[in-house]
Amino acid sequence: MKRILITGGAGFIGSNLCERLINEGHNVICLDNLYTGSLKNVSHLMNNPLFEFINHDIIHPLEIDGHIDQIYNLACPASPPKYQIDPIYTLKINFQGILNLLNLAKAKNATLLQSSTSEVYGEPEISPQHEEYRGNVNTVGIRSCYDEGKRVAETLMMDYHNKYGVDIRIARIFNTYGPRMDQNDGRVVSNFINQAINNKNITLYGNGNQTRSFCYIDDQLDGLIKLMNSNYVYPVNIGNPYEITVKELANKIIELTNSKSKIVYEPLPSDDPTNRKPDIRKATEILEWEPKYDLEMGIIKTIQYFSLI
Repeated sequence: MKRILITGGAGFIGSNLCERLINEGHNVICLDNLYTGSLKNVSHLMNNPLFEFINHDIIHPLEIDGHIDQIYNLACPASPPKYQIDPIYTLKINFQGILNLLNLAKAKNATLLQSSTSEVYGEPEISPQHEEYRGNVNTVGIRSCYDEGKRVAETLMMDYHNKYGVDIRIARIFNTYGPRMDQNDGRVVSNFINQAINNKNITLYGNGNQTRSFCYIDDQLDGLIKLMNSNYVYPVNIGNPYEITVKELANKIIELTNSKSKIVYEPLPSDDPTNRKPDIRKATEILEWEPKYDLEMGIIKTIQYFSLI
């Protein structure tokens, strides 16, 4: 049994991770300031003796009594509408917040896993994207607070590992979806399902030919846990390499929901990447991980969840 801190633990991935680790018998400290997370995501865990909730913002120093074995950092708004509300705050989370967590990991001799992102690759000039690709990122665009924030967080992680010997893990997460997604977070899967089940027009930005690769939450958790329990300190892509256009995804969701929705088109937002496809050879070779859920199976489970909330 380990004592595990999950920052951003009341969010989509964080709350699912809390539940998974508790089910595995670990003591879990869920830390969240509820900026984008929600207590409803962890309400079913509140009376569990293995669960503790702390309301705290990681841009302020953390003091936690007792030992900590592992820290999963998932504390950062992840959808463009949310992280663009206050870009300076987003940058603080990814610099000052990571700095505070690294100091905590150093003091507790804990392993720290940073949830980085495929956005570090920016508008990629190669496909699929492998971990050695250094990216093509606009440093002054509307998405740069998140893209560059995550990139500097990776730098801080590696510098603390090299200078102080902090045990680190870096997961580059590609688009993840599934139960407990915020239905209003502005991400493509949640947008399309909400619009489809309510028979509203489905909004595509640009021509809909931009591609994404979607990883179901259970597969994502498997990858994160395997990475945490490995000894690999360099970035690893965790995502599903099945690539689909946004237009194809919209049509698939219309089909699976028997929706009467029509597709409408809006201008493409600035710096919206045209393609996303992870090269997962490192995860397969080092972690012996690969996704198990195909897209249709995962979308059906996500539709079922959205139909009940």
